[in-house]
Amino acid sequence: MLLAIFFRVLDFYQLMILVYCILSWFPGEGIIAQFRQALSTFCEPYLSIFRNIVPPLGMVDFSPVVAVVVLQLIERLLMMLLRF
Repeated sequence: MLLAIFFRVLDFYQLMILVYCILSWFPGEGIIAQFRQALSTFCEPYLSIFRNIVPPLGMVDFSPVVAVVVLQLIERLLMMLLRF
């Protein structure tokens, strides 16, 4: 039960990163800017780890993609380990 909640939290965090990235494409004013700032509080500490490792290619930042892939790998590794 506790493990299922942990996996749901990981899924929700991945969704937060996706929404944060999509909102970065739009000019933010009002509630959109506030929502993006709130997501930034949660997403930026994790994404900054990967921004130091993965340099942007031109104007495209691939660090969120790498960050989500790492979260998915962690989730799958935990699932494999806990089945045994």
